[in-house]
Amino acid sequence: MRTDTAPTILRQDYTPYPFRIPTVDLTFDLAPGLTQVHSRLSVERIHPEAAPLVLNGEALNLISISIDGHVLSPEHYQLDDHQLILHPEKAAFTLEIISTCRPAENTSLMGLYQSGHSLFTQCEAEGFRRITWFADRPDVMSRYTVTLQADKTQFPHLLSNGNLLHHQALPDGRHQAVWEDPHPKPCYLFALVAGDFDCREKTITTRSGRQALLQVYCDKGDYPRTAWALDCLERSVLWDESRFNLELDLDRFMIVAARDFNMGAMENKGLNIFNSAYVLADAQTATDASFEAIESVIGHEYFHNWTGNRITCRDWFQLSLKEGLTVFRDQEFSADMMARGLPDSAALSARTVKRIDDVTALRTAQFPEDAGPMAHPIRPDSYQEIGNFYTATVYEKGAEVIRMQHTLLGEPGFQAGMAEYFRRHDGQAVTCDDFVNAMDSVYRQQAPGKDLAAFRRWYAQAGTPRVSVDLQYDPQTAQCVLTLSQRCDPVGVEKLQNPAVAKPPLHIPFALGLLGADGSPILLETDGLSGETLVLDLTQTTQTWVFKNVTQRPVPSLLRNFSAPVIVEYNYTDEELALLARKDPEPFSRWEAGQSLATRCLLAMAGKQGQSGTAKAAIDLLAATWADIAGDASLSPAYKTRVFTLPSERVLLEKMSPINPPALALARRALRRQLGQALQDTWQTLYDDMCATLDGQTYSPDAASAGARALKNCALAYQVAATVSGALERAERQYYNADNMTDRMGGLTPLVNHAPEDVKTRALAHFYDQWQANPLVIDRWFALQATASSTTVADVQALMAHPAFTLRNPNRARSLVFQFCLNNIQGVYCEAGYAFWAEQVMALDQINPEIAARLARAFDHWGRLVPKERQAIKLQLEKIMQRPSLSRNVYEIISKALTL
Repeated sequence: MRTDTAPTILRQDYTPYPFRIPTVDLTFDLAPGLTQVHSRLSVERIHPEAAPLVLNGEALNLISISIDGHVLSPEHYQLDDHQLILHPEKAAFTLEIISTCRPAENTSLMGLYQSGHSLFTQCEAEGFRRITWFADRPDVMSRYTVTLQADKTQFPHLLSNGNLLHHQALPDGRHQAVWEDPHPKPCYLFALVAGDFDCREKTITTRSGRQALLQVYCDKGDYPRTAWALDCLERSVLWDESRFNLELDLDRFMIVAARDFNMGAMENKGLNIFNSAYVLADAQTATDASFEAIESVIGHEYFHNWTGNRITCRDWFQLSLKEGLTVFRDQEFSADMMARGLPDSAALSARTVKRIDDVTALRTAQFPEDAGPMAHPIRPDSYQEIGNFYTATVYEKGAEVIRMQHTLLGEPGFQAGMAEYFRRHDGQAVTCDDFVNAMDSVYRQQAPGKDLAAFRRWYAQAGTPRVSVDLQYDPQTAQCVLTLSQRCDPVGVEKLQNPAVAKPPLHIPFALGLLGADGSPILLETDGLSGETLVLDLTQTTQTWVFKNVTQRPVPSLLRNFSAPVIVEYNYTDEELALLARKDPEPFSRWEAGQSLATRCLLAMAGKQGQSGTAKAAIDLLAATWADIAGDASLSPAYKTRVFTLPSERVLLEKMSPINPPALALARRALRRQLGQALQDTWQTLYDDMCATLDGQTYSPDAASAGARALKNCALAYQVAATVSGALERAERQYYNADNMTDRMGGLTPLVNHAPEDVKTRALAHFYDQWQANPLVIDRWFALQATASSTTVADVQALMAHPAFTLRNPNRARSLVFQFCLNNIQGVYCEAGYAFWAEQVMALDQINPEIAARLARAFDHWGRLVPKERQAIKLQLEKIMQRPSLSRNVYEIISKALTL
């Protein structure tokens, strides 16, 4: 466990594994207390040198080892807590290992573990070594045949990867199932599930005419809440066929919901294991956001079937090869599902809503990561614990890097690049360079003389680039001169380098337009290009473009549709931002301008200018702009909701220097109150209009209905925050009379944040009494209280003593402890809050180091806080670091935080 000497793994040290393992036969005698695993491996030496066969293993008990049927005595191998080392003399042989593990004692939820009365596995990244000794690395790809044996009453369903070969009864009430995965895979994609489940299934016909069985397994009693998941799975299969020409390659595809799961889901080949939060949904227990998240996550894991499974990573440094690409694919899937069946203008609005949500998620999680001690490129160069690098940088920034390639190549070119990628590498473990090589081959054909050489630097550079914009207008020549300059300052461990290593310029596709004083678009003409939106190739530190025939001083619309994951620096006036927010024909930039204006108001209120006339003028301008947007019938309710959602505290923190979280939290509450008061008639009109739109409709999670509910609840929240007459009573009525969870939470949330204590207490008690038997709904109950502005450390500690709370369940820990530490800015930024956080990190580390490490990153930005807060957090970081039994996961996080 203790990790001061934990080795740092370097990407440059990669060497191929010296053996092939073409086939793996596994036989499991399953029981929670003690499971026996018999592995039979065909092994072939690749190189003539007599390198030892090194296998990984953790928390295993060895029974026997044999080679070609000959049992080995201990003097013929070396065994410790992490490795089994053999010295085979033959170039090809059969290795058999019998070992045991204890699923019921495995609280890490990695490897084989028990959840409820069922058994599950989680092998990514390095969990397979907790099941049996093996070469636990992604570039060792094998074909698996798996035999599962267990008590039939206790475990009537026995599932594994691939296709079911046969099932039969055994003596003494036991039974056996044999599964075969016809496709080679690394061991991190192995899975088994044993338990007593309900199953919803459907047979579909694939594009080539094959019959395929889709199945969703869940705990007994949850069957009614699996219909949406099965529908999402079917839509995912059909979309991947139509958009990417990728067909399901197995006879069946299974999803299993697990109550205890460290992540959202896992793409094991043909047997995807999911956190139940991303499977179970109906109108009464799931919000619109939950329905959307389920569709996205199911799509993501299914799309991994090709981008991650058929082609996988050579090593874990290449994690973004599969994750960045697949996040991009699930984003496109969700956008297409939101826009399906809509006319062009409405479809654009729907896709923009999805784009806004994705960029907001990037700025909330990834931009802070780029500015913190764990900053790393999307292809890291080193790690101590790979579990710490399942990050927003690898996933969300990785997806933006893929999206930029899509922007540069266009949809047809990108699809040609994908086809070339599969032609070259199907069935292989490859690198990020291999993917870019395939895209580059198409790009060179499309644009002779150009290549993606500078673009490749996105994979190697950490930090969020900044692009400063200088615009000069000459009315005499009717020319507009635009200069873009890029820089990417040292971040993370780069700050320790002396002298600092220079970062060469990146290839940044920068989309922009120009508007006239009335908001009308200006036709851009430069370098043989023309259009109302141009994508400029910024490949140098500084570049200049001249736009001709610009007959009036323009207002620039910059980085349209967020064409690159950068921060734009341009000195807009408040009036220019208001114009863009009202008139910009590009909907993402229109939203962006409104957010920038709101950000200025919030930062001014949190600083010394909070009561100045300048700040008041900006707030008045923001309110007037919102009033105009509220009355714009061309905008969808979902889009308006995003416009009226203030920038989150976590996004705003990154714009403060030094960071003062309590001041920002107070400013955000004050601005919500002021906007609620200034626009109370607008909110009432929106609320009434959306109620009328939804009246008489049966609940549906479709994008249009979800948008109407979102706008209705947004309007209600502003009314309650402003203590508008009758608003609290309206929220109470909505909560108690709601026929769906979205409206129920839409009524309860403002009550918890703004109602008198007796009203709040009664509503929370009513909610708990009604839903105490449903763990996922009770997670909402905990999370809502954890994030309430009045919640203190003492309140959270009292909730932790509640009979329904346990740290051992990741969902429950996330719903209370994580929500408080990460999202209750007002409650946690104090000495008691920091001490509470440190205590929970250390407590979780004894149970589940992977979950503990995620909580350990709550204060990555501590070094940029105001001095008082900075010193208080440092004391807690040092306290964690002094713990003698710290896991490798948490050690890496805390040591880097203290170093920087």
